[in-house]
Amino acid sequence: MSDAVRHMFANIADHYDRINSVLSLGLHYYWRRRAVAYSQVQPGATVLDLCSGTAELALAFAHRVGDSGHVVATDFCDAILDHGIAKARRRGVPIQFALADAQRLPFPDASFDCVTVAFGLRNVNCLSTALGEMRRVLRPGGIALVVEFGQPQGWAMGPLYRGYSRYVMPRLGGWLSGDRDAYTYLPETAAAFPAGERFCQEMVRQAFTRVQAQPLNGGIVYLYRATRAVEPTPSGSQISKTTINAR
Repeated sequence: MSDAVRHMFANIADHYDRINSVLSLGLHYYWRRRAVAYSQVQPGATVLDLCSGTAELALAFAHRVGDSGHVVATDFCDAILDHGIAKARRRGVPIQFALADAQRLPFPDASFDCVTVAFGLRNVNCLSTALGEMRRVLRPGGIALVVEFGQPQGWAMGPLYRGYSRYVMPRLGGWLSGDRDAYTYLPETAAAFPAGERFCQEMVRQAFTRVQAQPLNGGIVYLYRATRAVEPTPSGSQISKTTINAR
């Protein structure tokens, strides 16, 4: 990830949680709850959360896996990760934190039962590299969970969401944070992300199997779940088995 993106997140770190709540109308809490349930992760699992930011998803998974489980939260921006560390300490939740780039993870192969990332993959320089790292550190049979924005369609939802992203988010986010450029950049990367079936196919190309997608709120957000195969499978063999579940 670039130094410019790291600097951008450092600039908005103090306001990040509050602005997320305002811009999403509080829905980001619902999205994360649904993501944890969708992962099907069981108590006692070891979970790695990439691009963890202020650790909201990592904290949710810590409650899911319980005292017998273990959660590691990583981010490439120390300023925003510090907020996650402080939050976990205030809540008394035992999460391990590490400064790390999602494209160069400092963990051995096959280390985790589940690897998660929420609203972070659209910021990486190379999506295939980040997905490859996710797969590498997963144990065979482990789950990869991705939460990312989509591009809602339809005669009403599509124009409404695009107008909100293009005009409201930069103005409101800039006013609340003092950094309008950040809240211009974030909707642009969300709009450019290969959502839905396109992202499912990208996960298949990176040798994930049993790839599924679940749109939320008309496709504003997608949940993606995939598995690291126990045995290697031929490239492309799972494309026909990707599914997108309408809601």
